[in-house]
Amino acid sequence: MIIGAIENGLVLDHITAGRGMELYRILGLDTLDCEVALIKNAQSVKMGRKDIIKVDRLIDVNLDAIGYVDPGITVNVIQDGKLVERKHIAKPDTITNVIKCKNPRCITTVEQEIPHVFKLVDRDAGVYRCIYCESKAK
Repeated sequence: MIIGAIENGLVLDHITAGRGMELYRILGLDTLDCEVALIKNAQSVKMGRKDIIKVDRLIDVNLDAIGYVDPGITVNVIQDGKLVERKHIAKPDTITNVIKCKNPRCITTVEQEIPHVFKLVDRDAGVYRCIYCESKAK
């Protein structure tokens, strides 16, 4: 399989195998009009298997969403064919409008314009809770 080199764009690397499609959906990569490559189950010395996403354009991505879905991902920024920045993503302390509160009594189900904000309450277990009703994120 041959996937061309990126001149200007992003490479999301070290994605846990099988999580690439979820990130693709959450980041809205299906709406882009540039080349996007999703490589599933690529062999990795460090991880065994991993997913990789290549985007052939410099775009803003929601780093909090990436950290929520799969902390440990590396975001590589490519300009003029060279790596100019590498970001290692961790779990964010808060996430906004990435997931929605499922509690039917939460204010966010009644007031549609209120942002869905979740706070990290247990870093080791990865537990997030709604700041309005304290419901646990799924």
